[in-house]
Amino acid sequence: MDQTQKERYARHILLKEVGGQGQQKLLASRVLVVGAGGLGAPLIQYLAAAGVGTIGIADDDVVALSNLQRQVIHSTEDIGETKTASAKKFAGRLNPEINIVEHCMRLDDGNAADVIAGYDLIAEGVDNFETRYVLNRASIKSKIALVSAAVGRFDGQLSTFRPFEKPGILPCYRCLTPEEPPRDEQINCAEEGVLGAVTGVMGTLAAMEVLKELLQVGTSLAGRLMLYDGLAGSFRTIALPADPACADCAHQ
Repeated sequence: MDQTQKERYARHILLKEVGGQGQQKLLASRVLVVGAGGLGAPLIQYLAAAGVGTIGIADDDVVALSNLQRQVIHSTEDIGETKTASAKKFAGRLNPEINIVEHCMRLDDGNAADVIAGYDLIAEGVDNFETRYVLNRASIKSKIALVSAAVGRFDGQLSTFRPFEKPGILPCYRCLTPEEPPRDEQINCAEEGVLGAVTGVMGTLAAMEVLKELLQVGTSLAGRLMLYDGLAGSFRTIALPADPACADCAHQ
């Protein structure tokens, strides 16, 4: 690290769990963030600030006025711009030393493997089950950890999935949600609303889990599900076992 980097990351380097070696590891890391919305915004912000060397951003949407209540890396001036371009511009201003790669597309089974190739970890904050299942399958096939966050109106959930490390013991995303819930049971912020700060809480917690995974510190959320109740101001963590009949990971 040069002197500028030592100053920028001084508070990381002071941590015995990180230090200079850990910061070098972050600078060499490559993370794909899928979704540059309410959850992706704090994820991108804190990973960029932490000095994650390469951050891929995958999203096929454009910035709209209704996004700005929670998607805090975008501004009024960005309305109409692709979210990947707006996010890249924000991250570049925050930390011009890192590399931001735009993937302005919707990921599916046909392109996901090519997009995630070369990344060390996937972090997703998307708003649909189809893409979550795509990422889950790609994560398992490529043996790349997946950090997954989701929010409701005032609540959220978070876990890390790497079933390939302990098959039959550690779960994948589909072990948690085997099938897409019926449409009338799904929470959609466009229809039901979401308190903007909830996405900030869960996106920041997701960034914390990504950094823990990259640095190999602390206790992973793999095999556990963190649940947040914003109105109660409470957290709880429950065990999440592998599903022996899981369509995605049972036969890996």
